[in-house]
Amino acid sequence: MTRSAAHRVAIVTGGLSGIGHAVALSLAGAGYRVAVGARDLESRDRLAAFGALTEAALEGGGEVRADVLDLRDPALVAAFCDRAAQRFGPADILVNAAGITAEQPVTGHSDRLWADIIDTNLTGAFRMIRASLPGMMSRGWGRIVNIGSTAAGTGWKDNPAYCASKAGLLGLTRCVALEGAARGVTCVMVSPTWVDTPLMEADLRQIVEREGKGRSTAEARAAIAAENPQGRIIAPQEVAALVGFLVGEQAAGITMEEIRITGGALW
Repeated sequence: MTRSAAHRVAIVTGGLSGIGHAVALSLAGAGYRVAVGARDLESRDRLAAFGALTEAALEGGGEVRADVLDLRDPALVAAFCDRAAQRFGPADILVNAAGITAEQPVTGHSDRLWADIIDTNLTGAFRMIRASLPGMMSRGWGRIVNIGSTAAGTGWKDNPAYCASKAGLLGLTRCVALEGAARGVTCVMVSPTWVDTPLMEADLRQIVEREGKGRSTAEARAAIAAENPQGRIIAPQEVAALVGFLVGEQAAGITMEEIRITGGALW
């Protein structure tokens, strides 16, 4: 038995930064009950992000909860999902938005760095899906959106673990979509190119440091924007708007797809 949209529960990983925060803001403002997870809840940026979520929920009639979530730890994933269910009920919607990367060539990736990226971006999404999918299928309704990247299909220089994680996430998306199709559960991957987020800022700093050409991060950002046919960088709110549609009733037939947001870019 499905619940009305006003009572649906959404989980957003990485919900206090970047794309995840934009998604959580959109859903809270639309009246959903939203549980967000993040490794760090105490920094000034994270506290401000949660404050913005609270305001959005008050204005839109939704509710929000923030909790510690380290996707690399199966026990923490299970505890997070249990606490979210105790507060709001079982998840109807899961948005896997948490992600990390590192600008390093293949030879610069230690085993630890490789494992951290794969475990967060890919295995972490798997753990969240494994915890949420059975309930969705038993109730006959569910929406899973994985935030991927154009790196899943094109590859980005000096991002081997990130590219591998996003390519793996696409395969996981298609498998989950097939499993859930007959039970009212959809699974889609949204793959943007460069998005204006703290993760992009960190990438730019690493690129500038590695190149050692005296170029500023602002100049590196401008160069990336100039290479895009639209001459700009994608905003996280654009991704959130698409996710908002994909988790609604109208998107029941959209599953097993990778939807790219690129501004016309090939990367």
